[in-house]
Amino acid sequence: MASHFFTCIAILFLLSINVESNEVSDLEPLQAAEKKTLMETGWWSNHSKKDADHCRWPGVRCDAVGSVTEIDLSGHGLNGSIPPQIGALSKLNYLNLSMNGLRGELPPSFRNLTQLLVLDISHNEIDSISLAIENMKNLVSLNLTRNLIADMPSAIGFLTNLTHLIMDSNPLLHGIPHQVWNLEKLMTLQLSHCLLSGPIPSNIAKLESLVTLDLSSNMLVGPLPSSVSNLTNLTVLNLQRNQLNGSIPKEIGRLTNLVTLDLSNNMLLGPIPSSLGRLIKLVSLNFRFNQINGFIPQEIGNMKNLSFLRLGSNKIQGPLPPSLGNLSNLKQLRLYRNQINGPIPSEITNLNNLVLLDLGVNNFSGQIPPFLGLLPSLTSLYLDSNLFEGFIPSDIGKLKNLTTLYLSNNKLTGPIPLSLCHLTNLITLSLSSNLLRGPIPLEIGILEGLIFLDLSQNGLSGPIPTQIGKCLNLLELNLANNHLSGRVPNFPFYLEKLNLSFNSLMGPIPSVLFHLPPESFTGNKDLCGAITGFPPCPSSSSPTVKGKRNSKVMHNLKIIIVVPTLFLVSTLALVMLAIFRHRAKSFKPDPSATKNGDIFSVWNYDGRIAYEDIIKSTEDFDIKYCIGTGGYGSVYKACLPSGRVVALKKLHRFEAEKPAFSKSFGNEVKLLTEIRHRNIVKLHGFCLHKQCMFLIYEYMERGSLFCVLSNDDEAVELDWIKRVNVIKCVAHALAYLHHDCSPPIVHRDISSNNVLLDSNLEAVVSDFGNARLLDPDSSNHSILAGTYGYIAPEFAYTIVVSEKCDVYSFGVLTLEILMGKHPGELLTSLSSASSQNMMLSDILDPRLSPPTNKRITLDIILASSLAFACLSLNPKSRPTMKIVSQEFLAHRRPLFSKPIREVSLSELLNCKMYMED
Repeated sequence: MASHFFTCIAILFLLSINVESNEVSDLEPLQAAEKKTLMETGWWSNHSKKDADHCRWPGVRCDAVGSVTEIDLSGHGLNGSIPPQIGALSKLNYLNLSMNGLRGELPPSFRNLTQLLVLDISHNEIDSISLAIENMKNLVSLNLTRNLIADMPSAIGFLTNLTHLIMDSNPLLHGIPHQVWNLEKLMTLQLSHCLLSGPIPSNIAKLESLVTLDLSSNMLVGPLPSSVSNLTNLTVLNLQRNQLNGSIPKEIGRLTNLVTLDLSNNMLLGPIPSSLGRLIKLVSLNFRFNQINGFIPQEIGNMKNLSFLRLGSNKIQGPLPPSLGNLSNLKQLRLYRNQINGPIPSEITNLNNLVLLDLGVNNFSGQIPPFLGLLPSLTSLYLDSNLFEGFIPSDIGKLKNLTTLYLSNNKLTGPIPLSLCHLTNLITLSLSSNLLRGPIPLEIGILEGLIFLDLSQNGLSGPIPTQIGKCLNLLELNLANNHLSGRVPNFPFYLEKLNLSFNSLMGPIPSVLFHLPPESFTGNKDLCGAITGFPPCPSSSSPTVKGKRNSKVMHNLKIIIVVPTLFLVSTLALVMLAIFRHRAKSFKPDPSATKNGDIFSVWNYDGRIAYEDIIKSTEDFDIKYCIGTGGYGSVYKACLPSGRVVALKKLHRFEAEKPAFSKSFGNEVKLLTEIRHRNIVKLHGFCLHKQCMFLIYEYMERGSLFCVLSNDDEAVELDWIKRVNVIKCVAHALAYLHHDCSPPIVHRDISSNNVLLDSNLEAVVSDFGNARLLDPDSSNHSILAGTYGYIAPEFAYTIVVSEKCDVYSFGVLTLEILMGKHPGELLTSLSSASSQNMMLSDILDPRLSPPTNKRITLDIILASSLAFACLSLNPKSRPTMKIVSQEFLAHRRPLFSKPIREVSLSELLNCKMYMED
């Protein structure tokens, strides 16, 4: 019996081996076929030799039997068309090819992907998905954001299981096909920036499962249909930046699940419906930039979860309802530019979480209530351009977190209360255009963080307190149209803007202010100095000696005085020379210490910067001197005893312990000590020590180009002439690095953050931490470096450094300067017909008036044409920076003789005027 039992076991074992061998033999052809399919795409050719198992290749996941189920190659630098072989992966359920440079259409073979659940091809240049999706019946999520798809295919209507359809930033010129309204399971519909026009279709009410509806930034017209109220599952309704008109339907109160409601930047009329009070889950409500009138309804106080209430730039009237005090979670209350009147209700003190209160440009009256000092979290308070009168309440000084205070354009009287000087976090203070009297408080110097101070158009008297000199961060100071007297202080910091006009100031204008325009001082008849329109200051003359006897005595006296003086001066000079020689020897770096990074002193070009001066001027790098934080380390502003203002980039201790940061720091020192160019930031010195590492640069008063373009006022000051000049400065700097340095230097991080501007808005290139010397005997492979949005597409996948990487970044930067913003959306649509039909004038920064000067118009056209040439996807087709620089220097025949408004992008894109040198 026992032998019979073991015989049975043996037979079963052999059978199991046979079955397993058959399964393996069946699986091996399948795995081999799928591996071959992946190989044929060309996307994994570098990995086939390293790893025979295709399921371990980057972005690939397989199931238990080796079938490919997921592919995620998001941001892998893919380009060209999508290979049709992908359609052979029949078990694929997740495909993410977003953030690449793919173009063309979705191949028809995608019809075979019947098990696909998620398809994400966003941020590419796909121009058609045609019928390739018609069999994807199981598809749940389809993301096509930022492609070139001009028509939403009707085949989408067959995707009956689709829950998420995202097609933001596609030019859907033929609108939304009616089949979309049959997608009963759709939860997300995002079609912002799609050039949609006409009214919102009433059929939208059929999508009852919708949770998110975003049709923002289109050209939709007509009223908001009341049928939208059928979408009771909505949590997000975003229709901002359209041309909707009519009133807000009262039926909107049925959307009780709404968390975000944004109807801003439209042309809506009528009052705010009281039915909004039913939206008790609402967190953000934005109706700004419309023509809404009437009162704010009392029912708004029912929205206890509201954190952001934005009703600015409308025609809202009447007093504020006391029920606003019920919104205890409110963080921002923006009601600026309306016609709201009456006093500020005391119930507003219940808003303990309020961070920003903007009631500016309204008709509020009475006194500024002292109870505003009971808002503990407030950082920004705008009460400007109202009808407030009386004294500024001293209780405002209790708002210890306040950084911005605007009380300008009211009827405030009395002196500036000393309590305002307790607001030590203030960055901006504006009290202009009031009826204030008395002196400027000496305690103003306590506000060391001030950047903007405006006390103009008042009745202030007395001298300008020298204590303002303690506000070392101050960039703009306006004291015009007062009754100030005395001398102009010798400010120990650099002021970008100063207005002291129409006062009673006297004496010399300090030389540190000579960079300012004469208008800064007009209306002060007793001022003098080397500024246009002011008389030179009188020099002190020697007393006249009459008679021969007095002349002889004076002559002899001169001899008696001069001889000892010459002797004394000579002796002092010898002593000082000996001291300097001794100090030079003592500060001479030890080569071994240099090698080990243990020099605790400052190396510099001119020998006039001491380590102790740096520490003293920054109070050991106190945070109040910090003016920014970069890719590595923080930047400080320091005023040295000599009067020179410098910028210090300091690597913090925890950063210094990271080899990558310290390597970048050393790399920047190495390069900047060897190069000299007027458009490259100057390195004055450095200290490389394991406990304290910093670089000393020339101080650039206007900061980064990015910050200037982000500020509307500064962006307007950076007019077309200055912008073209900035572009030229960067071009010349890069041409120097690429063609005049040996070996050539590639910056690798050209961006608006790394272009700095001085007081005259002249540009220099900075931040050489990622820069590389090109080695002709090396492959020049490198890790990915740079700022997202400026990196050349080929560098993302070849990882090979070349000058053409900087050329591409320069093209992006040039368009950013001309457009006033990063050209991301334009870059992704350059090959589409819709973008090429655009005119150059359509993309220029709308904050500036169109250029009228013929010379600057030609410069803008040239800069635009060069920028598009630099953005060629083929690196070999891009011009060198030497060619770009020479084009700016040459006075060639104009590219086009017609006005700028008649120049199209397609003409600039197709302009063949460059060739390799």
